Amino acid sequence: MSAIQPKGEKLRQAVKWISGKLGEEDSEQSSRDLPRDIAHRDLHELIQQAALKFNLSPREEEFLNSFYGKGEGQEQLD
Repeated sequence: MSAIQPKGEKLRQAVKWISGKLGEEDSEQSSRDLPRDIAHRDLHELIQQAALKFNLSPREEEFLNSFYGKGEGQEQLD
């Protein structure tokens, strides 16, 4: 059974988890560059995994796509 979390906590944990995974990939791939479409597909996979792992709503998953896709993250969730 999962504990009740403050509003937005799952999303913060997901961002932290994805960022950690991206950091691991950067260190492993520092000697080679992947084409942009492969990197985008891998990021999309990470976002989907985070949505399942942290039980995110479709709206929260869309926010992650926007946050990592545009690099801005200026959208606010109500």
